[in-house]
Amino acid sequence: MAAKLKVAGTWSGAIEVELDGWTVPMLREEVARRSGLSPDSINLICGGKVLKDGDGAAKLSELGVRGNAKILSTRVCVDQGKSLKEEAMAEDERSRRLARVKAAATALAKRHADGSLPLEDFNIELEDQSGHKVNMGSETDQRAVMMGLMLHSNAKQLIRRQKYKDALEVLEMGEESFSLCNPQFIEMVDNVPILQIDMVWCYFMLRDISSLSVAGIRLQKAREGIERAHGKDYSRVRLLQGGRFPEIALHMRLELLEGVVTYHNGHLDKSRKALTSAQEKFLKLQVPDESLSLVMSMGFKEHNARRALRMNNQDVGSAVDFLIEEKAKKLQKREEDMKRRQELSEQKSYGVTLTKKPVDLKSLNELVSIGFEKALAAEALRRNENDTQKALDDLTNPETNAAIQNDIESRKRKRQRKSDKAAIEQLVSMGFERSSVIQALSGGCDVEQAMQQLLAQPQGLPNQPENANPATDANPATASASSINNEDSGSTKEIDEEGDTSTHAGMDDRDVEMEEELADELAQADALSDYDIEVTKEGEAIEEYLSLLASAGGSSSETQPR
Repeated sequence: MAAKLKVAGTWSGAIEVELDGWTVPMLREEVARRSGLSPDSINLICGGKVLKDGDGAAKLSELGVRGNAKILSTRVCVDQGKSLKEEAMAEDERSRRLARVKAAATALAKRHADGSLPLEDFNIELEDQSGHKVNMGSETDQRAVMMGLMLHSNAKQLIRRQKYKDALEVLEMGEESFSLCNPQFIEMVDNVPILQIDMVWCYFMLRDISSLSVAGIRLQKAREGIERAHGKDYSRVRLLQGGRFPEIALHMRLELLEGVVTYHNGHLDKSRKALTSAQEKFLKLQVPDESLSLVMSMGFKEHNARRALRMNNQDVGSAVDFLIEEKAKKLQKREEDMKRRQELSEQKSYGVTLTKKPVDLKSLNELVSIGFEKALAAEALRRNENDTQKALDDLTNPETNAAIQNDIESRKRKRQRKSDKAAIEQLVSMGFERSSVIQALSGGCDVEQAMQQLLAQPQGLPNQPENANPATDANPATASASSINNEDSGSTKEIDEEGDTSTHAGMDDRDVEMEEELADELAQADALSDYDIEVTKEGEAIEEYLSLLASAGGSSSETQPR
């Protein structure tokens, strides 16, 4: 249905359009044509809103444009138009990325918090500062903490890249995740207070003075949380860290931000006190060139040497001991990770229970230690939801034991038949005669050995009739070499075929790239990463606000926030 739009600005008059057929780009092009201008230089405004192209598919009626509507056409610089378009595209990309981060963190936490076998070749587990595993009381708490830590880790990377606006949004997501966890647990750790400090740091770096009231509340909560977690006069953290001082940089940033907030709220004396204390800590964190050079001469990288000196009160001997301990911890962690990957691979080979849980290796080893064959014991545990006593009852019952063994052998034969069939089809697709292939494989050869045997036989070269295409004339291979190797994963695949598909559910919907990015960020962090702050910007900010205080004089009277 045709409708008229009244246009004013670069051109004045009425344009007849199909509201259900025309789009914004079409309208802009028509107005530009009548104005004698380029479409890039035209802005269209209707009802106080700029009409944006979007994906170019939305119709005018869908955007709320009605018959006899007034359209204001304004002229913009072509470069300005391009800049606005690029800015809009960048904002859309940013929004999509933030949505991907949240979705990936949610998916990873969900998969790794319930005790199910991970789809990946890694497992995300909670650890304390000593590297010991931490098990929450409930799956909900476990998931909330995992998600909060992943988002906080991602936000820290954004802060390092000075993307403070993005970091702030990710930190807000992390704060929401932590809020879902049992408060009694959260109050015992310093992750949430550190997140609050990071949020206010982003406010400061964005110069978002309007968020001062919220910033003050966040900093108060952060200080209370830090004192609970670190103990009175840092006694608890000092005990955990063997007398070291990893927290100084964090407390310096906290006091700096407290000084900034109180300054803008007009409390100059409080601001001066906080900033003076922050400056004292900043000076303690300045690493002497001689000490840095000495530690680096022992083969340590600059960043690691600087961090070690800062966390050990500039003592060279203690810093070197710290670096040696850290190196040993990393080596031990690498060995533990390798062992854990092997355990995951083993667990996957046994399949999962009806409630989608992996076979418990501790229970399995207990049954093996009293003389039961491993595959048999694993299958008994899988059938009985890892109930050791019920599994033991089945294993000691001759009839049930025999039934379990028959099932295991049946699956082995099934896997072997699949493997043999895939190998036959692979060799037949190369042009070898089927009967010769079957004979060659019957002796227990693998594909490569069978191929060598077939080539060594008289007239052993693959058949290549004229105009023949092995990929289409022979039965096409249904499994490549890599697919055949996947059969080595054990009974998981066969169990899936009997009804358990949850292990691989959602694989097609995964954002693998983003999930791997989040996992890599976690893997690169260590127990002291939250305290490892490069303090250059903090030092500059301390000097800036102390100068502002000096220019304001010694008065403690209230001043208006700037």
